[in-house]
Amino acid sequence: MLAYLIALAIGGLITGGLARLALPGPDPMSLLQTMFVGIGGFFIAGLIYYVATDGQARGVGYLAGFTCSVVIVYIIRRRRGGDLTHPGRDPRRRR
Repeated sequence: MLAYLIALAIGGLITGGLARLALPGPDPMSLLQTMFVGIGGFFIAGLIYYVATDGQARGVGYLAGFTCSVVIVYIIRRRRGGDLTHPGRDPRRRR
């Protein structure tokens, strides 16, 4: 169980990092937030596959998880006031 959680965390970190690199511009996120983006992308992709195949899906493809992770990064960027090429404001900085 512990090995699975470690593998999930490392896979989420790699996928989240690649999702952040897929969109141009810097994204002010911590490593933990990046890991959760990757894990969340695979979770959402798994739900989509499960609904689309009436519960017959056995695994989610990496491309589907990566795509959902990129969408999550884009949604975070939009909530911060950015767009596709500009990341918006840094939530840690006060004006």
